[in-house]
Amino acid sequence: MRLVGLDVGGTNIKLVVLDGDEVVERGSEPTRSEDGPEAVLDRLAAMARAVGNGASVGVAFPGLTDRDGRGILFPNLHGDWAGRPIRGPLSRALDRPVALVNDGNAFGLAEARVGAARGASDVMCVVCGTGIGGGLVLGGRLHLGIDERAGEIGHHTVVLDGPPCNCGNHGCLELYAGARAVARAAGRASFDETLAAARAGDEGATVASRQAGELIGVAVANLAIFLTPERVVIGGGVAEAEELLMEPLRAELHRRAANVAPLEQIEVVRATLGPEAGAIGAALFAADAAAGTIPA
Repeated sequence: MRLVGLDVGGTNIKLVVLDGDEVVERGSEPTRSEDGPEAVLDRLAAMARAVGNGASVGVAFPGLTDRDGRGILFPNLHGDWAGRPIRGPLSRALDRPVALVNDGNAFGLAEARVGAARGASDVMCVVCGTGIGGGLVLGGRLHLGIDERAGEIGHHTVVLDGPPCNCGNHGCLELYAGARAVARAAGRASFDETLAAARAGDEGATVASRQAGELIGVAVANLAIFLTPERVVIGGGVAEAEELLMEPLRAELHRRAANVAPLEQIEVVRATLGPEAGAIGAALFAADAAAGTIPA
């Protein structure tokens, strides 16, 4: 059974076609959200049509949609997406149902089902890229919460009275540990440049990477105390910093949660599906929606 999944990022749209758990086709095109929402939707429909019919189509977006398939908040895309119909136009363009899912939830579903947390029942996933998202799998099922709003770890407050975020809060994790924020703190043009500088021993880049890891560790510690998951999966481009990020993250998790959460039974691991995780999760989500196990 062929399942089509697309993941809309701030830079690129990624596509996969799954046959079972295996990726049998893949593709990528620039998002170019500066062209406007209608152009992005046309691009998505064209990419899906190009791979032929699939049993289901899922699309992951970097933000929030409502139950009617309209945009609510996409802080990392250009244009006015608030209130814009998304699912309807895509379904009509493709002549089949389309399921929408938050990209963090898609990442979490993919890593829990076929990635780094395969076989675990309770999983917390954090994806660190331009923004920071996440997904919760509890009892083997993706936890969406009321109006599918669960998993927004990037808008977890880590600095009281910090700077304003596009979400309306202040001091959000995303403002300090997203790729752009880490580069800005290091005085570098990009996260890739920051990472290269840190690996070469640059103090400013190393400090910026360590501070990002510590703040992600604060958020993970708070959630681990509440949820005590079997596994915590860390992925996304920022996670490419490897131990520059993971070592301070683990240290902060233990410093803040070791006396409360059973950390000896909670494994913190890096994601294994790479940049295709969101598209894989979108495809799996659409299949679940078509089967009636989650809302479409």
